[in-house]
Amino acid sequence: MDHTTSYLSGSKARAANAVKKKRKWASHTLIFLIPSLALYTLFVIAPTLSSAYLSFTSWDGVSDHIRFIGFDNFTEIWNSERVRNALKNTLILTLVLVVLENVVAIALAIIVDQVRWARNLFRSVFYFPVLLSGIVMGFVWTIILNYNFGVLNQLLDTIGLGSMKADWLGSPKFALVSIILSTVWKQAGYYMIIYLAGLQGIPQEMNEAAATAGAYRWQQFRNITFPMLAGSLTVCSVLSMISSLKIFDQIAVMTDGGPGFATETLTYIVYKVGFGELRQGFGTAMAMVLFLIILVITVVQVKLLRKREVQL
Repeated sequence: MDHTTSYLSGSKARAANAVKKKRKWASHTLIFLIPSLALYTLFVIAPTLSSAYLSFTSWDGVSDHIRFIGFDNFTEIWNSERVRNALKNTLILTLVLVVLENVVAIALAIIVDQVRWARNLFRSVFYFPVLLSGIVMGFVWTIILNYNFGVLNQLLDTIGLGSMKADWLGSPKFALVSIILSTVWKQAGYYMIIYLAGLQGIPQEMNEAAATAGAYRWQQFRNITFPMLAGSLTVCSVLSMISSLKIFDQIAVMTDGGPGFATETLTYIVYKVGFGELRQGFGTAMAMVLFLIILVITVVQVKLLRKREVQL
């Protein structure tokens, strides 16, 4: 009897100690979380809630007078031809950039992975544009694409293709294409690193066995390499999509949304309306719409790509 009582008392004591340890651990965890939570609340949650309220006002961003106007901003967004044009440009940019950036990044990753000498040099060269800020990159490409003294038009003259010279940034037909190509040049190196890590994780025995069986390089890529890169493709596609939907720097420097409204996107129209036209309420409403678009597209894209990973 005494032995049983002693055993039960010891079990209760151990349980009590375990509860105390859990409470102590929870309190210590909370102490570490409070600073991060406070900063996140101050710089993310509070501005988000403030923006949600301002999207229902006609605030100009300067005066103290903030007038509540309900859903008028969102009604104007729905009926605005300018917004529809910006949405069209944004979707075109996003679709083309996601495809081109990933295609170029995979090609660069394969090239670097197969190089047997100076691999780090090639990797650095391809990654270097990523280190440039969007503003600097925009100025560089503005000079390259300048109609009068730009490198591209001079090169076309030199090789006898002067008839193909164009005002790459001043023509509505070429301005959006110029933005796309310059952005691919800047961003592809970043995604290349992710794909390169994925390539180096593929067992070489699989490709060697396929080559022994008579499979060509394209067949090896289609049936082995590309399916094995499913995880990297998911990450790069989502990052590329988010980056493309909120593209700003290149447009601000290279075209300023022009010529006309040919390269104006949702992100740029938020800036132009909110700060250029002093319609902060309308600009904030546009930002909320853009946030919802990014959220919906991201969720759908992740689900589809994750489903493909599972199937593979």
